[in-house]
Amino acid sequence: MSKNPFDINGLAGQQKMMQASKDAGVVAMESIQTINQINQEAAQELASRIQKRVAELMKTQDPKGTFEYVHAEVLQDAAKEVSDYQKKLLKVLNQSNKELAEIAESMIEDSKTDLIHFVNDATNNAPMGSEAYVSIFKTSFNNALQNFELIRAAMADSFSNFEKSVENVSKLTATQAASKKKP
Repeated sequence: MSKNPFDINGLAGQQKMMQASKDAGVVAMESIQTINQINQEAAQELASRIQKRVAELMKTQDPKGTFEYVHAEVLQDAAKEVSDYQKKLLKVLNQSNKELAEIAESMIEDSKTDLIHFVNDATNNAPMGSEAYVSIFKTSFNNALQNFELIRAAMADSFSNFEKSVENVSKLTATQAASKKKP
């Protein structure tokens, strides 16, 4: 039973992919835990504020005063709280997005390196008289490398577009909150 060097490289590649998948899972799990913590803190804060506001409203005898109080303080505070909550979530999402982009970039680079080694080994060990096949193989390989670069560019665009959309949502929310504060 002979050992083929391609099998060893394949095993290492599989281990790299498994590690990258594990790393991506860890990033996702950490993001979920952080978001859960943010949600729990927001729920606790909301419950506390509701109790405080209800107690304050119970003291008010004048319906007009109650309306003015709700409009002036409660709604503005709620808008600020929602904006703060959203900023925390966006921060977590942006960080996770960056970490996942780094993992994906690493996976692409590793795959590219493995492919280059594979092609070099295969073409260096090609039998005499197979130059035409080697030429076709190398042409296909160069096309595969170009596809790696296209995938990398598409991935970078995707992550960049996600970050821009998150920023746009944040700006829109801030603008809406600011416009609601104006009398």
